[in-house]
Amino acid sequence: MLKERAKIIGISRHRLSTDGDGVTTLVAFHGCPLRCRYCLNPQSLGDSTGFKEYSPEELYTETRIDELYFIATNGGVTFGGGEPCLRPDFIREFRKLCGPAWQLNLETSLNIPTDNIISLLPVVNSLIIDIKDMNHDIYRGYTGKGNTLVLNNLHFIAEQGRQQDCIIRIPLIPDFNTDADRIMSRHTLEELGFTKFDLFTYQIRKH
Repeated sequence: MLKERAKIIGISRHRLSTDGDGVTTLVAFHGCPLRCRYCLNPQSLGDSTGFKEYSPEELYTETRIDELYFIATNGGVTFGGGEPCLRPDFIREFRKLCGPAWQLNLETSLNIPTDNIISLLPVVNSLIIDIKDMNHDIYRGYTGKGNTLVLNNLHFIAEQGRQQDCIIRIPLIPDFNTDADRIMSRHTLEELGFTKFDLFTYQIRKH
């Protein structure tokens, strides 16, 4: 059986403490279930032509060039996108290739089937979760989708005791939420045991 291949929209090396501990390489997948009004990575959507396809083995060969940096700094590979959790089999196969020494991180919206999270949690070290907003109406207005899957996955992660392995990004999104909304989101997440938050404001370019 042929191994899964994935379209990669970019590989960024030598990132320091921006999306995981130590030196990391960011691998961005094509494909996302959301259609955010201010998408920060629009090349992950739409036409998938023009991007390089990798097998897990090919991606491992390309990222292994920085293995010494990863091991020396407790770094590794951060899978982003797009939505990396749409590719659980690819990431699990990659973990078999790189072994346990590398840190593997996910940048995710968590708006994916819980079976994908069940598959991925045992092989990743940390999750950077872009939660948008915990309010259902705000979330749907901004992303075009509901957040039921997000809530289910947050509860599952909490049930597994993995809250300390998560950083929750709660943005202030102009025209969509307020500081009061962010406080409510953070309070809801703290009740689930999450303690690490990244609060920031989307910088929107006005045309």
